[in-house]
Amino acid sequence: MIPKIRFEYSWIYDQNWREWIKLYPRWANMKYPSTTKVRNYIKKVEKIWTKHDKKILKEMSKISGLKWGRKNITCYIVGLCRPFSSPLTMPTYKQTDWFIDVLTHELIHNIFFQKGNFKKVERAWDYFEKKYEKESRGTKNHIVLHAIHHQIYIKLFGKKRLERDIRIMKKAKDYKKSWEIVQKEGAENIIKEFRKRLK
Repeated sequence: MIPKIRFEYSWIYDQNWREWIKLYPRWANMKYPSTTKVRNYIKKVEKIWTKHDKKILKEMSKISGLKWGRKNITCYIVGLCRPFSSPLTMPTYKQTDWFIDVLTHELIHNIFFQKGNFKKVERAWDYFEKKYEKESRGTKNHIVLHAIHHQIYIKLFGKKRLERDIRIMKKAKDYKKSWEIVQKEGAENIIKEFRKRLK
């Protein structure tokens, strides 16, 4: 089963993010997009996402060895926010291909806690927890994720998109480190270690 990602606009949620974003120094002084802009953006990215959605979601399941447990996943789009996986929430980005890449990142997080998967990955998380015990929580949480995303980039979008992600993520210490580990150890090797410990 491949889920349908449903993009939604919640006026209340968006208005809250208009205030919450001020807590993030990086975005605090940015102009917050209007309701109309956000709604129009949703229409725009919906068309782009539907060109890739099945391939991305199928590949994600195939690489990870995990199944999707839900038919529908709601993705809320707001003017500005830090993207996150639950509730799946995305901001507007100038580059729509970057929106697709960040959404893919958040959906990899999402597949880990789909119905039945949390129990299935316990042994794998224990292994990576011990192996990378000296690394930060943020780094540990992204090693397998970035290995999976690496393979999706290579299979569906090419090396340039992968290199852009790695370059942008150099600004975030934890993500930078996890990408370095993936590059050093090899995405295929990390995924192999992950998959052989699935229940």
